[in-house]
Amino acid sequence: MLAGAGSAALLAAALTFQSLGYAPCELCILQRWPHLAAAIIAALMAVLGWRRWLALLGLIAAATAFGFAVYHTGVEMKLWLGPQHCSGGVSGLATMSTGDLMAALEKAPVVRCDEISWSLFGISMAGWNAICSAGLTALWAACLRGRKRVAGLA
Repeated sequence: MLAGAGSAALLAAALTFQSLGYAPCELCILQRWPHLAAAIIAALMAVLGWRRWLALLGLIAAATAFGFAVYHTGVEMKLWLGPQHCSGGVSGLATMSTGDLMAALEKAPVVRCDEISWSLFGISMAGWNAICSAGLTALWAACLRGRKRVAGLA
């Protein structure tokens, strides 16, 4: 339950930042999906009493969120390239007509994945998500390990 609540808290924090005017980029939105899955998994565990596979599914969701957050953090730090359509790149720029260029610019997202819009102690939102997701991954793993121990004792 605590791990699911942690994912719900990260989602709430992301939505709070969004309500404060920090529009999410494509990678920010991608990072939300695994946390949503983990929060739903925890809710199902509480409401329906499903326990057999839920810790494993929660672990997979949190580890996926961690992977997305590390990838996004690397894009922000310019360690590797992000998706071209949200990292400022426009392919075929040299061969585009003025009209095609204007059309591409109008379709381009406003929020870039490779720019940090907010940070705390030098760590971006994606970096904080990676840190929190790593903790949640460890918590889900502990839940899974504890479940195996209890099953082994029965």
